[in-house]
Amino acid sequence: MAKTLSPIESFLAPLARLAAKHPDIEGEVIWANGADWDAQDDDAEMLDAEEIAFYAEGLLAEGFHLHWQVLAESAAPKDPVHARLFFWQGGGADQPKPEAPAPEGGLTLVASGTWTG
Repeated sequence: MAKTLSPIESFLAPLARLAAKHPDIEGEVIWANGADWDAQDDDAEMLDAEEIAFYAEGLLAEGFHLHWQVLAESAAPKDPVHARLFFWQGGGADQPKPEAPAPEGGLTLVASGTWTG
C-alpha cells in the first residue's frame, strides 16, 4: 500500500522530484529580513540536491513559511542548476512577506511553490 503523504510532503514533492532528477542542483537558503531578503554568506553552506527538500521539511514543520524557486540557465532551460529557498515567519499585517525576487539575467524560472502553513 502506498504511503499517504503529509501536506508538507505533498507541497515539497515537486521540489524533491526535480532535485532527484537533477542531482547537480545546489540549494541556497535565503531568510526574510524585514522587507528584504538576506542570502547566506558562504558558498560552502549551499545544500546538495538530496538535502534541499529535507532541510525545507524540517523548517516547515517548525512553523516557518517558504517560497521556493528552481532556476536553470536560460541557454538550457530544461536543466535546472539552482534552488532558492526563501524562509520567513509571521506574515500578518505587521510582518508581511517580502516579494521574492525575479530570476537574475541569464536564469529562467523552472518551477516554484509557496507554503504559508
